[in-house]
Amino acid sequence: MAGAEGKEGGKRGKSRKRPPSERPVVGWREWVELPELGVDRIKAKIDTGARTSSLHAFGLERFRRDGREMVRFEAHPLQRDTSVRIPVEAELVDRRSVRSSTGTETVRPVIETDVTLLGQRWPIELSLIRRDLMGFRMLLGRQALRGRFVVDPGRSFLGGKPEPATKDARKEPEER
Repeated sequence: MAGAEGKEGGKRGKSRKRPPSERPVVGWREWVELPELGVDRIKAKIDTGARTSSLHAFGLERFRRDGREMVRFEAHPLQRDTSVRIPVEAELVDRRSVRSSTGTETVRPVIETDVTLLGQRWPIELSLIRRDLMGFRMLLGRQALRGRFVVDPGRSFLGGKPEPATKDARKEPEER
């Protein structure tokens, strides 16, 4: 979906522009939810240096369903824990060249999904890439944050910390 890249938060809606003094404050890392993907909690780095948000995805496959291009992958939403595996299918909205923090440029699949943070829910675009060696399984980039939040880089988890996962919560969705 070339061209939609410049829209705030993706094609489904633009962010509400509020003066910075009226925006909620987030820290440099926050717990977020990706409800459409079945991810109840994932620790995200709030990364104003990254234009696009990204999500750790492995086993990525492209396929077609009803004439639409789709992607299938699995997510490990918890850092340093590969036991929780969330299977995801989503419509592919773009393939985009993204430059990593190391300067390496790769073409990544991009999906659109909702994110929830501090009680707000809005659509964002997510590039999909393996982030095994990275400190965070998700980056929430400035395109997703623009006009919604003010970032305080000296603080963390201003939205609170989620309760520890129980054994039942760590099972795959179809086992619950």
